[in-house]
Amino acid sequence: MPKNMNDRKKKILQAIVEEYIETAEPVSSGSLVNNYDLNCSSATIRNEMAELEEIGFLDKPHTSAGRVPSQSGYRYYIDELLRDDNLTAKEMNYIKKKLETKVNELEDLTKIATSTISELTHYTTISVGPKIENHTIVDIKFVLLGSRVMMAIILTDSGIIREAIIKFDEDVTEPQIRNLNDIFSSKLVGKPLEKLEGSLEEYIVAEMKSGINVIKKIIVEINKLLEESNRIMLEGTNKNFDLPEFKKSDLARDFMNVLDAKDLVADVLNTGLADDINVYIGEELNDEKLKNFSIVTFNHLLGDKDIGTIGIIGPTRMDYSKVISIMKYISKKLKEDFDKNDF
Repeated sequence: MPKNMNDRKKKILQAIVEEYIETAEPVSSGSLVNNYDLNCSSATIRNEMAELEEIGFLDKPHTSAGRVPSQSGYRYYIDELLRDDNLTAKEMNYIKKKLETKVNELEDLTKIATSTISELTHYTTISVGPKIENHTIVDIKFVLLGSRVMMAIILTDSGIIREAIIKFDEDVTEPQIRNLNDIFSSKLVGKPLEKLEGSLEEYIVAEMKSGINVIKKIIVEINKLLEESNRIMLEGTNKNFDLPEFKKSDLARDFMNVLDAKDLVADVLNTGLADDINVYIGEELNDEKLKNFSIVTFNHLLGDKDIGTIGIIGPTRMDYSKVISIMKYISKKLKEDFDKNDF
């Protein structure tokens, strides 16, 4: 932290960041005098702004006399100055109402939270399921629906349920299904969610002594189900295009490229600390494609259950106070409501 960041500089930096977030226009000393109670003259503010620029917290666009926050300025604002209770009563009531929706699976809570955050912040929201290795299979069942149709059901310790209809090219009998239930349960229940390896396929084929094509088909479909645990969901993909920054074709193009490479953002989401809000600004993301964007992530735990990560992606001129306030409030309400649902 710079030693010369006195209270006046902090107030001026906070005002500049919040004014720029609000207007998307470089901030002048005159606008600070007119719009903020800083108790100092325009000349004093200009001097302080020059020093903040020298520190590296402000940038001066070539075509303007005003200043804009630098990435370092945003970082200081987030770490030292940001309000995380920036919610209206209307917004809090909206969140409460959305989260009161009765759900049957924890995964549904993530979907509701993701859409709610996008609706309130007007940014694109990305969520990714919990890391596959963090969950354990507690039940696996096969149900015969017809002579060549079967349903596979997997339940994890986090309450996530995966179902698939599997169709075969040959008849399957009830005795085969009972045998499959016994063998798959004995080998998978209590084990981490991982893709099924060839060795397991060989073991089950040897145990069954028949129906090799049936077993191969089942393992292919189960692996597809397990891969869904890390699936990525997007909400509000078009919202960022309403922001002034996206009127520039290069930034809009970069954002489309980021959305096309969803795994890139998913990697960022999975690096955050569990049950904490993490903010990554521009170059902190260590990827050229993301240098003009910020990502705010929250990996949420309910009880001892990891139900995945939600992230907001937007320009570096993001309303961090609003985004973080909404995330914190949703986290609080999710935890309060967790015991009310029967998972």
